[in-house]
Amino acid sequence: MANTDRTKMLIEDKDLFAKVEDAETGYPRISSVSHSTLKGTPYLQETGMALLSGPSVHLEGLRDFLDGFAPELDFPQYLVDDTEIDSGALICKTAGQLCYMSFSPKRTKNEDAARYFENIKQSGHGSVLEHANYTFLFYGISRSVTHELVRHRAGFGYSQVSQRYVSGKVLRFVERPEYAQDAELHSAFENRIDHAAADYAATTERLLAQQKSGDTLLSADARTDLRKKVQQAARSLLPNEAEAPIIVTGNARAWRHFIEMRASAHAEIEIRSLAFRTYLCLARVDPMLFGDYDIVPLADGTYAVHTEYPKV
Repeated sequence: MANTDRTKMLIEDKDLFAKVEDAETGYPRISSVSHSTLKGTPYLQETGMALLSGPSVHLEGLRDFLDGFAPELDFPQYLVDDTEIDSGALICKTAGQLCYMSFSPKRTKNEDAARYFENIKQSGHGSVLEHANYTFLFYGISRSVTHELVRHRAGFGYSQVSQRYVSGKVLRFVERPEYAQDAELHSAFENRIDHAAADYAATTERLLAQQKSGDTLLSADARTDLRKKVQQAARSLLPNEAEAPIIVTGNARAWRHFIEMRASAHAEIEIRSLAFRTYLCLARVDPMLFGDYDIVPLADGTYAVHTEYPKV
């Protein structure tokens, strides 16, 4: 199946893409609802995400460069193309064409960009995909998942909530899918996070009292340091089920690698859900760069992805 046909088919699949909101704006999101126990402890059952930024391209900046070559080459004509493509694909295509100085009227134009990227993926020349960057907010994501996520270093940048600097007022938890679908495990989860939240609050209160009494280990001059000393001690009580929201920036090549590694049948279920939802958003925002994946239903009711062009 041609890349563009496959992408069209996937985007039209209402069941799988129904949760992707605001796709028309170019900044898709997938919402996650916050729940609470009877004692008021907040938790989430699904990963939420929002694309916060993507590529912004201004090819007019090439004009002086293109004007500097022999007039018979007609390089400035490169800036005239009637077919619009997504910004990520556009900057990657421009980067690839610079490698061969393919700016003449005989170049591959935007109307043939799908074929151009098919060739890029087929040949494995993925370095040009490193020019398109996408930034996501991930929430409803547990500390155990972010421990795996931040192992993806090449092409990524991370800013994650610090449990040293935030108070228990914003403390939330994340329920694993295995617990959510079983009444006994779900009840145990709610009891567990109620206890964790109560222990955290009680420990924080005790540490604050010790700090006010002049405890050497807990005393400091700056107010922020005072707060940090209490919270860095109390955070030791928090389980891996504590929510750890994170903002992640990655280039298209890095995101493809993440999706292929983590939206795999062999990946752990929580991070597979995160990677699959990330794929859904990226396939909507730039199908030329991310539309070559096939969706694979798994026996446990979740999904993996597969592409003919891994490790581009």
